[in-house]
Amino acid sequence: MFRFQHTDHLYLLILLPIFIFLFLGMLIWRKNRLKKIGQQALVNTQMEGIIPGRLSFKFILLSIALGAAIIGWANLQKGSGTEEVQRKGVDVMIALDVSKSMLAQDIQPNRLARAKQLILSMLDKMKNDRVGLVIFAGRAYLQVPLTIDYSAIRMMLQNVGPELVPTQGTVIGDAIELAMKSFSQKERKYKSLVIISDGEDHDEKAIQNAKDAFDNGIIIHTVGVGSPEGTTLFDPETKAVKLDEQGNPIVSKLNEDELRGIAATGKGNYLLLRNADDVAGKLVNEIDGMEQKNLGSLMFSNYTSYFQYFLALSFVALTIEWMIFGKKLKPKTT
Repeated sequence: MFRFQHTDHLYLLILLPIFIFLFLGMLIWRKNRLKKIGQQALVNTQMEGIIPGRLSFKFILLSIALGAAIIGWANLQKGSGTEEVQRKGVDVMIALDVSKSMLAQDIQPNRLARAKQLILSMLDKMKNDRVGLVIFAGRAYLQVPLTIDYSAIRMMLQNVGPELVPTQGTVIGDAIELAMKSFSQKERKYKSLVIISDGEDHDEKAIQNAKDAFDNGIIIHTVGVGSPEGTTLFDPETKAVKLDEQGNPIVSKLNEDELRGIAATGKGNYLLLRNADDVAGKLVNEIDGMEQKNLGSLMFSNYTSYFQYFLALSFVALTIEWMIFGKKLKPKTT
């Protein structure tokens, strides 16, 4: 079975009829111009260097070159069989803090944006693992169940923000509990939870829930987002500094001790988010180092590409067209 690898490139073939239309228009214009000079047959006999059909032949060669180049770019392929590949990996839940403190700008552009960059970088590096997404603030919500469709998570991340969780605050314990329920209850391994937060936890259940999660075979890694020095918070609408009940500016600080404690209880690692790509690499390496489970098999079709033949045809046509030199039309002298 034949197919084109890049079918969207085939839309460029619409250039061919446009090319033909312009060429025909040029021929009509040329014919009318010759009529003004005199009878075309008489004019042609008075011209030297005319190769009959030369112009049309050059046009045909250029059309072949253009069409072949477009088809080559689209890459015509022929199926040459299928291959079954066993897929092994682990289940990974990502718990993302979307509380309003994650809008703090002690790291640019803000904590939440950097956390999203980290998740996207992780997805780029992951291959066979199933991944799910939990968001939390004052409550936790499952946004994407465990899936191999990473595009679903990428799409969801575009719209994730504090407005999705009406109850504000930070309850990491609830996020851990919801993640536990999202994993398979039949297995005691092959599971990992990555918590991305500034650690400003308002829930004392986090450590106990982390212990329960580890007892259920879940390895917990935590990522700290922000700076220990912290920064003042601004209202995203009015841009005014947020004040506490006493009228003092509210300062949000990264609570590394909380996140380190959760990671230690879950027998995972705590990482401070500075460079998203570096942290993503470390997390994925840890996940890849876990015992893997069989996640089924995938069928891959093998294809043989023929783009090189069309590009060669295009090159040959252009070369021949270039070798057919045009000559200036000069009146014969007697």
